[in-house]
Amino acid sequence: MITVKTYKGHIRNWESLCGELGIDTSLSREDREKEILVKAYEAWGADMANHMHGMFAFALWDDSEDRLFCLRDQFGTTPFYYYETADGKLLYGSSIRAIMKQPGFVKELNEEMLQLYLSLTYVAGESTFFKGLFKLMPGRYLIWQDGRLKIERYWAPEFHPDESKSLEAWADEIHTTLQKIIPEVKTAGEKADSFLSGGVDSSYVLAMSDVEMTDSCGYDEERFDESGLAKLTADVLGRKNSRCLITPEAYFAEVPYVMYYMEQPLADASAIVFSLGCKATAEHAKICYSGEGADEFFGGYNMYRNAERYGENLKTFYVGNTNIMKEDEKRKILKNYDPDVLPIEVAEKIYEDMEGLDPLSKMSAVDIQIWLEGDIYLNVDKMSTAAGLEIRMPLTDTRIFDIASRMPSKYKVNGEQNKVAFRTAAAKVLPEEIAFRKKLGFIVPIRIWMADDRYNQDVRAKFKSDMAAKFFKLDEINAIFEEYIGGNSDNWRKIWTIYTFLVWYELYFVKNGL
Repeated sequence: MITVKTYKGHIRNWESLCGELGIDTSLSREDREKEILVKAYEAWGADMANHMHGMFAFALWDDSEDRLFCLRDQFGTTPFYYYETADGKLLYGSSIRAIMKQPGFVKELNEEMLQLYLSLTYVAGESTFFKGLFKLMPGRYLIWQDGRLKIERYWAPEFHPDESKSLEAWADEIHTTLQKIIPEVKTAGEKADSFLSGGVDSSYVLAMSDVEMTDSCGYDEERFDESGLAKLTADVLGRKNSRCLITPEAYFAEVPYVMYYMEQPLADASAIVFSLGCKATAEHAKICYSGEGADEFFGGYNMYRNAERYGENLKTFYVGNTNIMKEDEKRKILKNYDPDVLPIEVAEKIYEDMEGLDPLSKMSAVDIQIWLEGDIYLNVDKMSTAAGLEIRMPLTDTRIFDIASRMPSKYKVNGEQNKVAFRTAAAKVLPEEIAFRKKLGFIVPIRIWMADDRYNQDVRAKFKSDMAAKFFKLDEINAIFEEYIGGNSDNWRKIWTIYTFLVWYELYFVKNGL
């Protein structure tokens, strides 16, 4: 007998799977998806996820084999953690806090992770900030049997450029594939909102959907505010728009909440805004679409346009979308610096696997496997779950990535534009000025707000605390802070990364409010 021990996710192609596996489609979503997991495991074993589309992480117990089988989806949209206890038990699940409460868990800080975090601003790779607690990485399954742990990979992003097709042909394939996916993202009886920024990704998802209400975040600081562009897009497409105004007071008050529910520190400043946006949307919606995935698949970041210039040097420094603190800076501020702990080691295996590919494909491969999992998808999952909102990401799909994996880099970025083919596809349903609008990113006015003494008092206090003195040389980190206050706004990310770690550490190791 196969039993579902834990499951979190949404299976998109449930209808076809029910037909193939002989499952009653009138079952509730919860019962239907659990039945799919059981029947798919019986039919395909460890290959089951390659028959499934969606977002998922789960654990199954196989009575006949006395075996636990755990699996995380191809891109890691849903987190999954595991911990071996001293007495030979395996603790597992999608929540670190839930694992921590179980007998046998011993809470110890993995201080080595701090050194990586100061560069990357998120927790990359298998290790976590808790000793002995690991992430099951994307595209892997775990087997626990007879007290032994085995982890295998069932899927990895590969790139095989096909030079035979035109730009328009690639755009057509993106568009027709998304036309097939969108109806799967929700059932006819479900109603969804859609997050909407000024960018092409969320605009394209909206245009392809039947969503009536869109949700945006905005600021009083006009130069950072994309919500006006979002409202314009909603108006053009005949949809409603709800704007959540983010004030500096609300932003800083939200930081402890975010670090608590994130369960590990995350120095992505947009995570705080995203949390407030999820709460606002959850007041009137249960499901919301979001546009993550396209940037990493199709060359959406401006830095990708430097790929050819980086060339073979990539493998010496490129560890993903962020790398804010160099080794000499960390050596200067950390009390316990280890020269053998280097961020680039997180990406070494990826570069080995990508040997011979063009530089842009290598950058995408690193971001898909490290940045997306460690930052973007973690943020989406944890903040939406905390708010009671379910987020579905139509562009994060193996069928969409399959197109990107075959597309030559020249149709992703060129000298003038990023996401060229993707934007060309979006222009089939969006005005060109929206489809080809310059990428702004999820901008936050934090570099201005944190220099304001009305809002930075907790930052100042933590930078001078005994808690900070355990890890940092206080005179060094406060010198960075004072330089920032004095006008070097480029320092804001370094300050924010140190600060978010300290907020998280206080919650989990000082206050123990778990």
